Amino acid sequence: MRHPTALTVVAWVTVLAVAGCRGAAPKPAPVPSQIIWRSVGSWSGRGDSQTDSFTSDSGALRIRWQTTAGPPKTVDGSFRLTARSAISGRELEQAVDQRGPGNGTAYVSQDPHVFYMSVESSGLDWTFSVEEGIAGQVVGADPPR
Repeated sequence: MRHPTALTVVAWVTVLAVAGCRGAAPKPAPVPSQIIWRSVGSWSGRGDSQTDSFTSDSGALRIRWQTTAGPPKTVDGSFRLTARSAISGRELEQAVDQRGPGNGTAYVSQDPHVFYMSVESSGLDWTFSVEEGIAGQVVGADPPR
């Protein structure tokens, strides 16, 4: 019986080691979820109002709003913005309660729903936009480092 030479043994050990390393490829890092904001609509006016109904599949709303003093230039006006159920009309969440001119961003967090927004305002001009938050992953994006 012939015994393998030391060179043959080293060659086989090297081949097996390299083959074993190939099967243990590192897994790619998971891509984190991000919130993507989809425009629902924007409204402006003076006095009380309400929007048409809109459906939110996530229930997450971002509202960007601004109030300015209308004629006569008063600073004691009020602006209240409320998310309501378009099915029952009940109040779901008050988003903004502002006295005088101002601006900001408000968030509404509810179950998926058919909404409408109601405005109660006096002495102020107002504008607001509503966006729906949708969780997702950006495909093809480089993962954060």
